[in-house]
Amino acid sequence: MSRLPSDESFTSRLHSAAVAARVGLVLAVCFGICFTTGLISHYAQSPSQPVPFPTSPSWGYRVTQGLHVVTGTASVPLLLVKLWTVYPQLFRRPPRELRKAALDGLERLSILTLVASALFLLASGLANITEWYPWDFSFRPTHYALAWIAIGSLVVHVAVKLAVIREALGTDVEDPALDSGNATRPSALSRRGLVRASWLAAGLAALAVAGNTVPFLRKVSVLAPHSGDGPQDLPVTKSAYAARVGAAATSAAYRLELVRGDRTVTLSRDELLALDQQTQELPIACVEGWSASGTWTGVRLRTLLDLVDRPAGSDVHLTSLQESGAFRRSTLPGNFADDDRTTLALLLNGEALALDHGYPARLIAPNRPGVLQTKWVTRIEVLA
Repeated sequence: MSRLPSDESFTSRLHSAAVAARVGLVLAVCFGICFTTGLISHYAQSPSQPVPFPTSPSWGYRVTQGLHVVTGTASVPLLLVKLWTVYPQLFRRPPRELRKAALDGLERLSILTLVASALFLLASGLANITEWYPWDFSFRPTHYALAWIAIGSLVVHVAVKLAVIREALGTDVEDPALDSGNATRPSALSRRGLVRASWLAAGLAALAVAGNTVPFLRKVSVLAPHSGDGPQDLPVTKSAYAARVGAAATSAAYRLELVRGDRTVTLSRDELLALDQQTQELPIACVEGWSASGTWTGVRLRTLLDLVDRPAGSDVHLTSLQESGAFRRSTLPGNFADDDRTTLALLLNGEALALDHGYPARLIAPNRPGVLQTKWVTRIEVLA
């Protein structure tokens, strides 16, 4: 019968704390940025915000979500190198002393939890940016919960290994001071070469998706699922066909309802076009990581809300023509409704909105997740 390997079985000098610490440092930075920007995105989509999400800068969500996807993708090769470097530690014999055995068990548990949650986050995140969902659970709350587990495990792991990490970072990467007695077999690639190769791989992975956010990189971002192409030069995440709104959106019977309490104002698209129009250059940024700028023309939302005497600061509820879906309705916080740039768009880039971009009317607001920029708007209700 074959036996499990022991730590003595791994003789490569590349299985080194000096390598793991350096790769792990960059991985921790990527994880930290990805976690922070993920929290920002989650908060931006939350219907309950004790502190209102800001409307400026208009490109803020575009940058944070782009960083989220880029750093998450860059983490993939870093995590693989880190795991390969340290996995022999899983086969070492546990110490006999109770205190050391407890610390060893805590370290192994933190590694198990960190690796499992990190692999889930990276795999599901990559699937999300390609809009492939081979699961039944809701992505956003699950991803959010696992992110807290991963970052908590990372903090525990760093705390347990802090002394080793500090010592490893304080010595030359080729220094054998922290090596096990068995790490003597030379490799074709030096430790310094492995560290630099992992950083290069992370940079290439980031570049491969950065074109989702940075337009001039789209030709070299081979893994960016959105090239920027689409009706009126903007990508489409959910089409009118998928939302089943084609007939209702193109019907001559379409009307927009403005509601506050028992007061209702009804407007056709032609009547909307007859109101004072404004044009705003605003980006639309999707949770999948892509973003693009457009020139939007339509009615300032505050102008419409004045027709039903909405009090300043009141939240607004928007309803789409689509019959179902998690984002058929959305809540627009009062600070967004009050912002002069927030528009019920009727035209995009000088032309009537394409059906897939929300014809006959859609919301466009600064610094707001694209999934909440409601398309095919049919009802706007003041909530207070």
